Amino acid sequence: MRVIAGSARHMPLKCLEGLDTRPTTDRIKETLFNMIQNDLYGCRFLDLFSGSGAIAIEALSRGAEKAVLVEKNPKAAAVIRQNLQFTKLQDKAVLMQTDVFSALQKMEGDKTFDIIFMDPPYRMEWEKKVLMALTGSSLADERTLIIAEASLDTSMDYAEDLGFQVLRHKTYKTNAHFFIRKEKREI
Repeated sequence: MRVIAGSARHMPLKCLEGLDTRPTTDRIKETLFNMIQNDLYGCRFLDLFSGSGAIAIEALSRGAEKAVLVEKNPKAAAVIRQNLQFTKLQDKAVLMQTDVFSALQKMEGDKTFDIIFMDPPYRMEWEKKVLMALTGSSLADERTLIIAEASLDTSMDYAEDLGFQVLRHKTYKTNAHFFIRKEKREI
């Protein structure tokens, strides 16, 4: 696993050994970042269920202004710290070693994020729980791009009921990305 482009290009990243995390493959990561490249420069990026931190590090390397990484697993958080230090991107990153919902609650009232990425454990409906938490949150508005990495059999049929719109659904061999925004509120 490596950083694909930007200031930390080609730098190898560590990942947690074992089955506790599923690092996004370089090929899928490259496709994802090619799709969102125009939204990255100067953005505030939130990486939920961060794993190795590779997604947020890629965003920072490609020009994101700041990234907040949320990872509960202490071993994974240690790997994230090492990867941030190795890529010299630690000054642009904040690591919150806590569960996602505690982190969202602690950040409530802070600035809105431009991009929120989540790669939760598959088939446990964490995507739905995060969207429910973001429904009334100040951390996401109708301009925030929310990206959920999920299993191929994941459905987002409930998104509209929660006030979100699925803009795009990109499938790969092993998983999928959902690109989501909050519905615009009528005033």
